[in-house]
Amino acid sequence: MLRSGRAFARLCFPDSIYSVIFEQRSRAAREDPCASAPNTADMQTDLKKRNNIHLSGSGKTTLVLAHGYGCDQNMWRRIIPHFERDYRILRFDHVGSGKSDERAYDFDKYASLQGYADDVAEICAAFCDGNTVFAGHSVSAMIGVLAASGNPGLFRRMVLVGPSPCYVNDGDYFGGFTPSDIDELIFTLENNYLGWSRHIAPVIAGGDENADTARELENSFCRMNPAIAKHFAKVTFTSDNRGDLMQADLPALVIQCNPDVIAPVEVGKYVADRLPQGTYTELKVPGHCPHLTAPEATAEAVHTFLNEIS
Repeated sequence: MLRSGRAFARLCFPDSIYSVIFEQRSRAAREDPCASAPNTADMQTDLKKRNNIHLSGSGKTTLVLAHGYGCDQNMWRRIIPHFERDYRILRFDHVGSGKSDERAYDFDKYASLQGYADDVAEICAAFCDGNTVFAGHSVSAMIGVLAASGNPGLFRRMVLVGPSPCYVNDGDYFGGFTPSDIDELIFTLENNYLGWSRHIAPVIAGGDENADTARELENSFCRMNPAIAKHFAKVTFTSDNRGDLMQADLPALVIQCNPDVIAPVEVGKYVADRLPQGTYTELKVPGHCPHLTAPEATAEAVHTFLNEIS
């Protein structure tokens, strides 16, 4: 017996994220009476193209890996071997990054991090069965928080690597940057993006001892469409998601580098304290990319967290 589109969607997707998928298709159907109900295979094909999705590994739990600003899914390559035996790995590129479909970049949709969070919810609805761990680096940590807070049950657990809900100091809150710091950063980025990339890459990598990582980051930044890179950077560095942390009520691990100029220790501790089920782990390694510069320590921290929770 054929089911209605709404009933079919509820069977395919968890209730908590069903609305993300169905309501978008419902609006399209109202505009086009010939529009069809959601089709899982078609959706997977569309999303694979849009977000350059790759699947590997095996296991009952899917580990979703989300990269940070200016990067792509390849930045997780040193972590993946530590998890492929026991986890199904899903890695992807945010629209506008890596080998995603740049034509899908909508400046209005991605004028806030919510646009990226909606993409994550779509990806998980199409490819995951609900037993999902989300790992997000840098800005993707907050994208994951938004996806989780708006879709309870989307993830079972979260791993947030170098998160910052707000980069700007505000009263008693220390974000690491003054408003004038952010204004200067954005001005430099808009007027000399390549120069900005050369300057910021070694800072993110953690100094001269990680020169190879710095070069990789610089090259990654330079591969982005400059217009998209500037837009994404402004959204990243001017967002304030402090109020969203309390809504993400699930076990979550914060992995914090020390020192980290981009997201200082105070910020990592703030995030862990504000998350209802937050846990804090500090790695004594410099920089903002421990999955690149200290993959074994990062993988160990994640394994310990997941084993304790399970």
